[in-house]
Amino acid sequence: MKKKQNVVIKGTKDGLTLHLNDKCAYVELLAELKEKMVTVDDQDQGAIITVTVQLENRYLTEEEIEEITSLILEQKHLVVGEVKSNVMTVEEAIRWKEESEIVSYTGRVRSGQILEVAGDLLLIGDVNPGGTVRAGRNIYIMGALKGMAHAGCYGDDCAVIVAGQMMPTQLRISRYLNRAPDRYEEDESFETECAYIDESNQIVVDRLQVLKHLRPEISTLKGGNHSG
Repeated sequence: MKKKQNVVIKGTKDGLTLHLNDKCAYVELLAELKEKMVTVDDQDQGAIITVTVQLENRYLTEEEIEEITSLILEQKHLVVGEVKSNVMTVEEAIRWKEESEIVSYTGRVRSGQILEVAGDLLLIGDVNPGGTVRAGRNIYIMGALKGMAHAGCYGDDCAVIVAGQMMPTQLRISRYLNRAPDRYEEDESFETECAYIDESNQIVVDRLQVLKHLRPEISTLKGGNHSG
């Protein structure tokens, strides 16, 4: 029976891809990689070739990744473009969970306070003048926004801000900002509104109803952490 290869090298339009067997022992993988790198070195020492390393379902430490990378770089005409893995680290999983959930907060954000979450923020309360709310994704305020709100603060241009009373000192979405009107009429009646970035990269405040057309993926609010 033909022995299974632990390292399979495939040529692509972008260079070479190394598919590393995720079932064998690491020492066996390393030994075969050394052998294969010699054959690659014998074949071509001309133009620089970019190598993508595909680890499949194997988890490697930073030291092991460095060891594999160094082996490849011993061949002077090879450079490592990317090391891919199907495995998510604990840190990546925690970050993904934080960025994909809605965090709910009940209370008032007072002047000088900053409330920031990695994902969506649902605030059941008001943001007073001088208060700030920031979220990596969308901001939903079940009350009056009279301070500053920054949605998509890590660079999400599709983020939106929703408020029961939209009376902000400043709105920010991703890297864009929009100053509020100089004043609001005291007896003005309010309805829930939303702010989003339009096609001309301007922050627009409009009726909440437009969201179902602009952001159809935003349909329901699904649970998160509760703090107060």
